[in-house]
Amino acid sequence: MNILIAGGSGLLGSALKRSLLADGYKVFILSRNSGGIDTIKWDGLTTKDWGHRINEMGAVIHITGRSTAIWPWTASRKKSLEDSRILPGLALVQAIREANHRPSLFVQFSGINYYGLRGDLADESTPPGDDFLARLTVKWEDATRAVEEFGIRRLVLRTSVVLARENPLMFLMSLPVKMFVGGRIGSGKQAFPWIHIKDWVGAARHLMADKNAHGAYNLVAPVQTSLEAFSKELAQTLHRPYWFPLPDFLMRNVLGEMGIMILDGRFSQPKRLLESGYQFQFPGPREALADLYG
Repeated sequence: MNILIAGGSGLLGSALKRSLLADGYKVFILSRNSGGIDTIKWDGLTTKDWGHRINEMGAVIHITGRSTAIWPWTASRKKSLEDSRILPGLALVQAIREANHRPSLFVQFSGINYYGLRGDLADESTPPGDDFLARLTVKWEDATRAVEEFGIRRLVLRTSVVLARENPLMFLMSLPVKMFVGGRIGSGKQAFPWIHIKDWVGAARHLMADKNAHGAYNLVAPVQTSLEAFSKELAQTLHRPYWFPLPDFLMRNVLGEMGIMILDGRFSQPKRLLESGYQFQFPGPREALADLYG
């Protein structure tokens, strides 16, 4: 099967590509930059010069989007976050609409922040939140909803923080710990939804292969973890103390609105993923961090 990945040159897209190639799939990457024979150049906005290639694909994966972990969230930055998710999705839908031979599977990656940053334990039946990140995620998903009208099986994979050594966020979180100034951030009780990159790839592949799987699935580890609990495990794994607190008001003053990504968080669970039969390699933070740093 030929598989097309929009956003396949980033950390997550590259990990998924390696897994697919290892199992004999032929993978093509939609990219704004020229590359090898497996790269299809596009502008991320239209179907010009590439749309016909959809006819060759058995599956399309949409994982585009600029990182939300870039400070500060100005009005122009927010618009960039939206455009980088929504416009490529609309272009993919248009290419599928115009195709003579349509793919059988469309995988839409989005974010666990769909449910908002506050509230009770969320699962896939929980309605969306109303903060900026939740509204952004809803728009991201809605941009490709139309592919279902063509009879295409559509997966919506709501991703939490992916633990990988190459993830810049992991570097930022581990740096103060390595410098002996790790400690509680804010109350420490806020949720820290995460998933090991091996489980992220494994869950995606599991759902892609299951022809009965469709709709939304939470890609988050099953063990509910607060930021304080995760940070303590990180400090223990790195053999460093956990003692230096950073107060809530300081983080909000420094990061502005972006501070909600660290100081707020809603616990969620992978209810439908577990019901589908997926078994996590790293259900808790201790074994996940040991695999990354042990």
